[in-house]
Amino acid sequence: MLLDVIQGLETGGFVIIQDSVHCSGRQLLQSFVSAALKQKEDVHVVAFDVREEDLHVGLDSTCIQRLCFHDGHTDPLGWTECPPFTVHQFTSSDIHALLRQSQHEKPVILVIDSLSWVLRHHPPAVVCQCLQELRRGGTVRSMVALLHSDLHQQGTVGSLCHLATAVVSVAPGVRGQHTVAKTTKRSKSGKVTQEEECFIITQDLTVAVQAQTHHPGHRHAEQEESQVDPAAQLTFNLRLSEAEKEAKDKLSLPFVFSQEKKTALLQPRPGTGQIIYEPDANDDFDQEDPDDDLDV
Repeated sequence: MLLDVIQGLETGGFVIIQDSVHCSGRQLLQSFVSAALKQKEDVHVVAFDVREEDLHVGLDSTCIQRLCFHDGHTDPLGWTECPPFTVHQFTSSDIHALLRQSQHEKPVILVIDSLSWVLRHHPPAVVCQCLQELRRGGTVRSMVALLHSDLHQQGTVGSLCHLATAVVSVAPGVRGQHTVAKTTKRSKSGKVTQEEECFIITQDLTVAVQAQTHHPGHRHAEQEESQVDPAAQLTFNLRLSEAEKEAKDKLSLPFVFSQEKKTALLQPRPGTGQIIYEPDANDDFDQEDPDDDLDV
């Protein structure tokens, strides 16, 4: 599933890479950038955490020429006279204006490194609203963002991940030989699928999946097999035998009428009367308020 997310950035898609102090997700973010550039996509990177030279490590020289880098790392708070890009400019209108200056013919892929820096200077609700407006603006085809999840409250992380179409959480593998990625993908129909995979990233930023640690279809079966029977240690029996089930099915309940009894009750008998009501002119019956004549 991880390779599908990397290679298939759909229109309107939003991918969040969650990392922590124990495992960095920046190299995986660079793999997303490299894969998009190799597919001839127009990629714009808004970077607050790293310099442009650090982001270029591992990228092909032809890909670097087509990469648009917006420097928010040099002066993120705008302390100099002419800052390249500040965190205060992280609004949908400013970013749309920044992307239109590049004069690309098609919508671009926006990469944010990282959302954690933005969340330090903007409320979570403002950031979520900005991301939603960017997805609907038409200038941005899809987005990929890095989020340091251990720097924020669980509610903030959950709100941002709720906006995403795919969330990739990275964690260190056994003995540091590989990295474990837990991918959660939400389809347009609302179906959510999860998968855990072990992967490595080569020098050319290609992701190679080594093993699949968990398959969604197998996990449910294993959980069912490991469930403990709550009625196994009781001193009385909660289940019925086959003979008891057969006797129960044959039992006639007192409030259930048989077909013969229904026929006997519904069949007209001689000597029965019939009530006929003919309203006169003084009757004033309101269909909307049948109880209008009552003094209540």
